[in-house]
Amino acid sequence: MQDRLQPLVDSGEVIRLFTIVGRWDPNRVLIVAPLADWGERERHQTEIMADMRAALADLPGVQTRVGSSNSLRLRGLGAGLEIALLGDDYAEIHAAAQTFAQAIEERLPGLSQPRISYAPTQPQVRVNIDRQRAKALGVPLDGLGDVVQAMVAGFEVVSIDLMDQSIPIRVEAVQGRVEHPADLRNLRIRSDAGALVPLQSIVSFEEQGVAAELDRRAQRRAIDIDIVIADDYPMQQALNDLTALAQEILPNNISMIPLGEAEALAETSRDVAITYALALIIVLLVLAAQFESVTSAAVVMLTVPFGLAAAVFALAITGTSINIYSQIGLILLIGLMAKNGILLVEFANQLREDGASVWEAAIGSARIRLRPVAMTILATVLGGLPLIIGSGAGAESRAAIGWVVFGGLGLAAVFTLYLTPGLYILLARFSKPRSEGAAILEAELNQAVNANTTNIAGKANK
Repeated sequence: MQDRLQPLVDSGEVIRLFTIVGRWDPNRVLIVAPLADWGERERHQTEIMADMRAALADLPGVQTRVGSSNSLRLRGLGAGLEIALLGDDYAEIHAAAQTFAQAIEERLPGLSQPRISYAPTQPQVRVNIDRQRAKALGVPLDGLGDVVQAMVAGFEVVSIDLMDQSIPIRVEAVQGRVEHPADLRNLRIRSDAGALVPLQSIVSFEEQGVAAELDRRAQRRAIDIDIVIADDYPMQQALNDLTALAQEILPNNISMIPLGEAEALAETSRDVAITYALALIIVLLVLAAQFESVTSAAVVMLTVPFGLAAAVFALAITGTSINIYSQIGLILLIGLMAKNGILLVEFANQLREDGASVWEAAIGSARIRLRPVAMTILATVLGGLPLIIGSGAGAESRAAIGWVVFGGLGLAAVFTLYLTPGLYILLARFSKPRSEGAAILEAELNQAVNANTTNIAGKANK
């Protein structure tokens, strides 16, 4: 693997190769290949990773996976999709995982190379003890385990603490150490009577393949599956397709859950939906308090969904996905849309207080406030332009926010200038201007004062 990746180091795109062998399992190898800085290489990270996959694809008997760390520092490799199948029995889960992996390869072209973490290929020798025969021969079972462990790998008896250091005391075989499973049959164990009993007379040996590790997820037995996802395949769409395929392929007692970035995406999608709802409610309450009218606040807030739709349309025509960065931009757009609507509604309310009708206030506000609204929108839209045309590391995340502000707010200018006056005409008629309420209150106060003056004059005449 190092020889096949060395050309990337020679070209300067990869700084070095750092290899870790045997940390998790003797049959697993991790190679870390840090890339050169953004300005020191011509190719994108995904292109280099594609070359790595091609170079390691035909290694016999080896399953390879090429991935990268993600910008959010989430668990898992950033180049793929990670899921887990849950069940009650590892053999059943493994069979279902193999069927599911084959279905992914055949029916989901955007996903490839599903790698199942569970592999029952770790060689193991199982020692089956004939307890009745051991009891008849007087062989203690606890001594049997100590003998086998000492001859195979040794075991720790006690540890001594000396000068802030822990020194383990281990029992190991000086000679005749077991190097092959067949050598276990030649071991002898002392019985209670002092006789040396051949080990093969009381035990039987069974060679079998087992999994190197047994994972658990959500307090259930689980098998992880890593899948390579295409660059133009949104993760949310991939997760939806996998969920639909799992409902069709997997048995009823096997379930699927997302892991890593996919799990974070599902959690953030719920959190962002709650954030949208809170943002809309808070802005509505603040506007109602400032306008002292729910109707005026509703006029401003009803333009926000059209602005969000315009932002999504801008993302669609530019080929930008709805990711965590564009979702942050959408939340930002809620405040920007409300700010532009306030310029029109506030001035329309002032015209109504001066005696104008609802129609005259709406048309007059749109005509007089055209210049400040246009200047505000233009300044904000041009402010998002550097996020779009910027380059370098992290440009994709900045561009996602920039397209929401630039495209969404630019298209939403039509809604601000035309939809807001129309909504004001429809809704403002159900509320009265504050000046009318003040006039009614003043008339009532004058009436009360006149009545009080009349009563005082009547008493004086008497």
